[in-house]
Amino acid sequence: MVTMTTKRMLAALFLPVLALCVGLGAAESDETAAANVAGRQLKSIREFAVVPTNSAAVNRENLQKAIDWAHPRGAALFVEPSDTPYPVDGGIILRANVSLFGVHGPVGRGTRHPDKVQPVGSVFAIEDDKRVFITVENATQIRGIQFWYPKQTLRDPAMIIEYPATIRASQSKGAQGVTLSCLTFYGEFLAMDFNGRRRAIVEQILFEHCYGYPLSGEFIRIDYCYDIPRILHCHVNPSNRRFIDGGYRRAVIDSVVARKTFTYRIDHTDNAQLIDLFTFGVYGGIYLGPATYGQLSNFNFDCVTVGIHKLGDSTFNRNWQIAQGSIIANTGEEVQDVHPLIVEGKGHTSLMNVEAFSGPNGALTTLNKSQDYLLVRGNDKLTITMMGCRMRNYVADEPITILNPNAVIRATGCIDKHENLFEYGPNN
Repeated sequence: MVTMTTKRMLAALFLPVLALCVGLGAAESDETAAANVAGRQLKSIREFAVVPTNSAAVNRENLQKAIDWAHPRGAALFVEPSDTPYPVDGGIILRANVSLFGVHGPVGRGTRHPDKVQPVGSVFAIEDDKRVFITVENATQIRGIQFWYPKQTLRDPAMIIEYPATIRASQSKGAQGVTLSCLTFYGEFLAMDFNGRRRAIVEQILFEHCYGYPLSGEFIRIDYCYDIPRILHCHVNPSNRRFIDGGYRRAVIDSVVARKTFTYRIDHTDNAQLIDLFTFGVYGGIYLGPATYGQLSNFNFDCVTVGIHKLGDSTFNRNWQIAQGSIIANTGEEVQDVHPLIVEGKGHTSLMNVEAFSGPNGALTTLNKSQDYLLVRGNDKLTITMMGCRMRNYVADEPITILNPNAVIRATGCIDKHENLFEYGPNN
């Protein structure tokens, strides 16, 4: 039974967002709106007997019943905050039309119980290491929730549990029109898996304000998305759970780097929009696959081996505009492996105001240098323009290593490691 106090809380928390997201009438009184929030549009999961004292298996069954109730109604479910997380097994299907709401923005250092080593609020505690936690279908939304893996190690890389993805697109139906907002992950292995297939594509996916540190190195991956995915304001950092139980030890962070994966990875994707992305302590910042094009701006890839790896399988529209970013490439097995930027394949790459530098960091094992600023390799004709790029701490004689005889490159107004003006291209 939902009390009047809970109704008021629901109304206060969600009237603004629900007015936009689930269609509350702007002219309704607060009292009427509260009734709607607690009834028709938004029901607490506790009304379906999802409670912290249940087993994970029972909560999984009851949460699925709640989702099945919401599915034909296009309704939303409220993960009512608690001083104890809700244990839930994996295998949840967020069926089409359903929204799942919690009370949080991203809480990048973690919420913390005053007396217990655990997060509080709208928290799912996950221990199922066999099943994806939640699979999303079309027209779904998850917002304001924390996902906690209490058994995941902080200290020993040999004890890392390789959990399935926390959130995954439906492999049979695809996932179109999905919003994932204000989510925080603690102890995940792979956070959000939106690798579709030709017959189960993903489209119009929005990732925004999501924080975590995946121990696979992969936070968001997208494949077969032909209608403008957006990754906005996402932050990956091993101190993400600092307020709960501390950050990850150096050995664990080094093991994540050694997996040679990318925090953000996309392929078979049209006109991706990537804004304000951060990662720290991983092998790769972002992989822009051969069948992609789009824009990447306002980013910081810190303590990586490779910041950006851009490929292309066509001369028609395999073009990336990359601007206003910083890359600290300083970790890996050998300095020769460390490249802030790698470009190969076909297509065009535009770099504007993208700086790179290196140096030490006590959180992980670093080499403190990169091999170069930009590695260009392959045999296909490709084009690169650079403007206003600051390049530092590389060991090569020149900032650009060109291993592609057919590459066409022009650099204007850039600064090399000697703090000299660097110009490259015809007539230079």
